[in-house]
Amino acid sequence: MFDTTRLTAAVDRFADRLRAAPQSRLRRGAAAEGLALARELSARAQRLEAADGGPQGPPRVMPDIGVFVVADQLTVAAGDLAEALRTAPSVEELDEAVRAVERAVARATL
Repeated sequence: MFDTTRLTAAVDRFADRLRAAPQSRLRRGAAAEGLALARELSARAQRLEAADGGPQGPPRVMPDIGVFVVADQLTVAAGDLAEALRTAPSVEELDEAVRAVERAVARATL
């Protein structure tokens, strides 16, 4: 089985920090970084699924449903990507996803 622990652990840490952040910090950009990352991870998962015979077409965009939900959206997107990587393993895709999480965390300044 392809090990996606690095990705899920990094996302879990970021999501926990988002959940613990005050509303003011979320509104100053941390939530936007989390949503952008969730959208990126979701698009990556959808591309992998399409390449493996899943639904074709442009990736569906995760909606902005509020700053207090971003951590959950991020967790769901990472779970979808982890599952897609288990079906179609790619070390390069995993490494890039982990780097994307690290960049988002740095920009979020939590």
